[in-house]
Amino acid sequence: MKVRPIRTQEDHQSALKRAEELFGHDSQKDRDELEVLQALIERWERSQHPVESATPAQAIKFRMAQVGLSQRDLIPYLGSKSRVSEILNGQRQPTVDQIRALHQHLDVPIASLIGSFKHEPAAGTSSTSMAAEGRLRKLGVIKAKDSLAGFLSRSRASTPAVAMLRKTRTERTNAKTNLAALEAWCAAVLMRAEKIKIDKRNIKDPEKAARRVAQISMFSDWNHRIASELHKMGIILVILEHMPGTFLDGAAMCRSDGVPVIALTLRYDRLDNFWFTLLHEFAHVVCHLSPDRQVILDDLDMASSEVIEAEADSFALNALIPPSMWKRIDKDSSTEEVLAAAQQAGVHPAVAAGRWRFQHSDYRRFSKLIGRGEVKHALIAARV
Repeated sequence: MKVRPIRTQEDHQSALKRAEELFGHDSQKDRDELEVLQALIERWERSQHPVESATPAQAIKFRMAQVGLSQRDLIPYLGSKSRVSEILNGQRQPTVDQIRALHQHLDVPIASLIGSFKHEPAAGTSSTSMAAEGRLRKLGVIKAKDSLAGFLSRSRASTPAVAMLRKTRTERTNAKTNLAALEAWCAAVLMRAEKIKIDKRNIKDPEKAARRVAQISMFSDWNHRIASELHKMGIILVILEHMPGTFLDGAAMCRSDGVPVIALTLRYDRLDNFWFTLLHEFAHVVCHLSPDRQVILDDLDMASSEVIEAEADSFALNALIPPSMWKRIDKDSSTEEVLAAAQQAGVHPAVAAGRWRFQHSDYRRFSKLIGRGEVKHALIAARV
């Protein structure tokens, strides 16, 4: 650790840059260096700017006002509603993980979030990893005599998608994500996928194929049909529950032989969410997976400016309900009109209800139409 006093503006900028690099590091050495840098930065800023600096809470509120965010919008980055309230009220300082998330996703300056306050350490990587390991053992993915480290090491060696994970994460993975838990989930998905015999196929008309998948939602036995329909297209469907520390809805990835895999966590047990996430990952499979991009992970609570995410969102929406069938639906549309749009598109009413709720940010309406609690039970019954 080579830390020197801050004597010039250049030294100050270098210290801020180094502090930003150290956020999220788990080693004691790096945390010690960060703490020393915080003290030096604070001392320099007090000497140069006698005016009391803004608190982290004030910095966050300023950014919220700039971009029009509500407290609800901060939940993906800070945790629960009560935790957001505590941080904005100054009752609790953000943790290192939360600072990293606020900076990465909302572009709140690191310097504003560091200030002269003692921050909580990053969430213990080991405890989160252990929780994910315990879940995978319970599911029979990691055997009794195996360790998480050994499991991941073998997975990286045998599966390109897992080995490439650290280099191919997109904006739609939460900055708070525990990478070991994420790797373990991906490896477990691919382990299940390897057991399925399937022929590689080329989908000649992706939009037509996606509409066919979407219209399966209308059948009462959709849970028995969906994996089979994807299988005919050369795509494997894996359902593997959400793991602690992963903040994940779904993923598109390649098996070692190049066969595409759609993996879903069912983090939100609702029909509208299931069908949108499925078609979003379908879009990644047919449009975006390549030898250089063998895994795409999605936390759909996260906003993203990446082109592939905008394309996948648009593809999924249009596959479920084509624009020509949705153009008459607006904020004042009646229940009957929304249901009629679903019927015209040949999809389950939950799809139209969920789209209206998201589009108009009104989550009180149509709450009985979105199929809450119906997905996990149905897929377990179908043994998907």
